[in-house]
Amino acid sequence: MKYGKTAMKLRVGLYALLSLAFVTVITSSAAFAQENGEPVCIECHAKMPEKYSEPVKLWRGSIHAENGIYCNGCHGGDPKDAVNAMSPARGFLGAPKEPAIPAFCGRCHVGVMNDYLASAHGRMLGKGGPTCVTCHGNHQVVKASLDLINEKSCSRCHSYERAALIRDAMKETETTIVAIDGRISVFKKIGTDTDKLEKELFAVRNSFHSLFHNVNVELVKKESAWIQGDLKKIRVVLDKLDDARQKRKIAGAAVVSLMLLIALVLHLLRKTFD
Repeated sequence: MKYGKTAMKLRVGLYALLSLAFVTVITSSAAFAQENGEPVCIECHAKMPEKYSEPVKLWRGSIHAENGIYCNGCHGGDPKDAVNAMSPARGFLGAPKEPAIPAFCGRCHVGVMNDYLASAHGRMLGKGGPTCVTCHGNHQVVKASLDLINEKSCSRCHSYERAALIRDAMKETETTIVAIDGRISVFKKIGTDTDKLEKELFAVRNSFHSLFHNVNVELVKKESAWIQGDLKKIRVVLDKLDDARQKRKIAGAAVVSLMLLIALVLHLLRKTFD
């Protein structure tokens, strides 16, 4: 048990570092978009026949588009020069063959790639097993969530029973993460310093996402319980902030009531003297 907890803490730290690197990639790509608009790849492909414009349509509804990750973020090339956009000399990689897909996506999602490769799915890479795009899509990349674990998707390759057990084991944790994220957002909007809480939740969420590729039901249940323990610590801090906020409200209401009472007494005294 101690070893398991230590390993999990190390993994949380690793995910935090990897996530920082990923944020750097996102920031760089978003900065390019802000300065230069959409890359020439999108401008050109959007005007082509459906076969070539469809990837652009799909991309616009993706988590990549939402975060400012453009074609060159994955495929390389020069996003400013139409002539050399697909030049290998400018770093163009094109589309990877099936066995190379995890490494292709893993350039940004290093931790997720390692989780996948260590899983039963990853061990079937090149042998008919699923790759990243099987579940997440290629251009219309879907955000990681429990919605991806569903009977329609999973039953394409095998029965849904085990996947359903894993989904059930993780559902409570995801619900808790979403609820805590909402509470932190409320405090942030009213000016509370939530930086530490945001970082803690970010690390826990990444650790939770590492379970998505695991098909060991018992391990998922055990690690979900550990994650719930970390989330409970964050909830305790939020509860204290709630208590402090409530006390301030009560104190404020008491002060206002006292001021109104004093005003009323002064008014009555003035009428008496008049």
